[in-house]
Amino acid sequence: MRIAAGIEYDGSHFYGWQIQNGVRTVQEQVERALSRVANHRLGVVCAGRTDTGVHATQQVIHFQTQARRSERSWVLGANAHLPPEVCVTWAYPVDEGFHARFSALSRHYRYVILNRWVRPALLRGRVTWSHAVLDADRMQAAGRLFVGEQDFSSFRALACQAKSPVRRVYDVAVGREGAFLYIDVHANGFLHHMVRNMAGVMMSIGRGEHPVEWVTQLLQLRDRSHGGVTAPAEGLYLVGVDYPREFGLPGAPIRPRFG
Repeated sequence: MRIAAGIEYDGSHFYGWQIQNGVRTVQEQVERALSRVANHRLGVVCAGRTDTGVHATQQVIHFQTQARRSERSWVLGANAHLPPEVCVTWAYPVDEGFHARFSALSRHYRYVILNRWVRPALLRGRVTWSHAVLDADRMQAAGRLFVGEQDFSSFRALACQAKSPVRRVYDVAVGREGAFLYIDVHANGFLHHMVRNMAGVMMSIGRGEHPVEWVTQLLQLRDRSHGGVTAPAEGLYLVGVDYPREFGLPGAPIRPRFG
């Protein structure tokens, strides 16, 4: 059988999603827990690999198994063997044609900023802190310039291995609720560090360090060396993945809110 599942995790305790030698990763923990439920070793494929310190409310995986378990058993059994920072939120059998990564139509990320002059204590590692006042309206105006199919070479990490820097951004929304700013980005795919680099540029514009049109200039330069500061990982959440309706998977993004 092929099973799809939703995974939620606090990434501040892990060296990213992907298995690496000698460090603690989310994929390692998930595979170990599900293997115990299945009573055989299995591997998982995710919708999008997240970096060290990045969180997820709706990561999606799939795996192949010979074991016959109920949906409830996959969820509760895996969670019994997972650390408290990770949990399986749902599990459904899917068609053999489903692939967590390649079947995805689009992905949603949320970037959370605590904008006050005092640093966070309880939300340390869960939000990005900016003591300088950020203008949400300027950030929203800058965000609109990312929308469309464009070359995001100026917003990809130097180590990015994607074959093409072109991505289609469907929407960028910036909103303030009290001391919290939320940046929501929806696109057909993302390059390595793309959302964090976008957030870093928008924050710089929000502080008044650059004009709104700086986004257009950077896109036209297609050069990461001019692309501004990469925003910290702790404010970033993978919040949703869209798939064709025939797979019958939960589709609504789960966006964290604080305050």
